[in-house]
Amino acid sequence: MDRFAALAEPTRRSIVEMLGQGALSAGEIGARFKVSAPAISQHLKVLKEAGLVRVEVSGQRRIYRLDPAGLDEFDAWVRKVRGFWGPKLDDLEQELAKAETTKGESDANSGT
Repeated sequence: MDRFAALAEPTRRSIVEMLGQGALSAGEIGARFKVSAPAISQHLKVLKEAGLVRVEVSGQRRIYRLDPAGLDEFDAWVRKVRGFWGPKLDDLEQELAKAETTKGESDANSGT
């Protein structure tokens, strides 16, 4: 599953944020929401399939933690997009500044 699609759902984003603080069992995650255990299980499955979390079985417990590899790929995409937009936004800012300067000069010459 696409990482963005997985994170489009607010409950899954909250789970990722929680796991950013440290590993939690499925029960600990579920206890923080007002949804059923099967619903939390489904959210965790989606996050796992998207490569955002890993699960470790410890006896009867399933311990979830963020998957650094999945997050690194997500971060790389964000850096790539920022790299594209940074210079474009700088160019736009310069053009807007030029337009404002030209407008100010035009207003001064017209007496307004």
